[in-house]
Amino acid sequence: MERIDKLLAHEGFGSRKEIRKILHKCEVLINGTRVTDPGSQFDVDKDTLTIDGEPIDFHKHIYLMMNKPQDAVCSTKEGEKQTVFDLLDDSYRTPYFIEKLHIIGRLDIDTEGLLLFTTDGELTHRLISPKTHVSKSYYCELEHEETEEHQKEITRQFEEGIEIEPEHNEAGFTAQPAFIKWQSPDKALLTIYEGKYHQVKRMFAAVGNKIIFLKRTSIGQLALDNDLDLGKYRELSKEELNLLK
Repeated sequence: MERIDKLLAHEGFGSRKEIRKILHKCEVLINGTRVTDPGSQFDVDKDTLTIDGEPIDFHKHIYLMMNKPQDAVCSTKEGEKQTVFDLLDDSYRTPYFIEKLHIIGRLDIDTEGLLLFTTDGELTHRLISPKTHVSKSYYCELEHEETEEHQKEITRQFEEGIEIEPEHNEAGFTAQPAFIKWQSPDKALLTIYEGKYHQVKRMFAAVGNKIIFLKRTSIGQLALDNDLDLGKYRELSKEELNLLK
């Protein structure tokens, strides 16, 4: 149970002082009964709320899929670069969402593709925890073509767990077994089960090539909606959410 003034403030209706004015000036109904007390209790899982006849939907948790474009930073901080949060409309800029909404698994500024936002910390922990080994697949375009023989060698090294050199302040590591499906001599779909710093780029650098385009296509069983334009987003369906849970 939550105080109605706290919930409405989180939803962006104003400060608690402003909420008190709304409760007296507007017809605020909880389960059909008018309330004026800002301390009135509300159960987001069971109760209904209307303000002047308009239903108010309190999200227990929100789940969004975005097709991230290049040049958008996975950060909440404002700066010279556009952030992925700047691409969300005002309904996701309320105090509640500013405090709770976060990204599941960041993408580099020059990487496109599937990006998930949620207020569900439990789901986030499950998806990014090294213990769960949730897969992440990436479409990769390479700087130069690989011979059929070297494709087989790269496939073998990735499946066995390739050694990755240190980069900047990040230590080197042995990558977990990863699986690659070649689509052409310079294009491949790579599936990994961890999320180290610049991992996909560093893996291909370790075999003498370079990523020139990178796009995340899936997380676990959830695939990016191909009808979602770059920079656009939508809420996950129940079926899609079940794929993650």
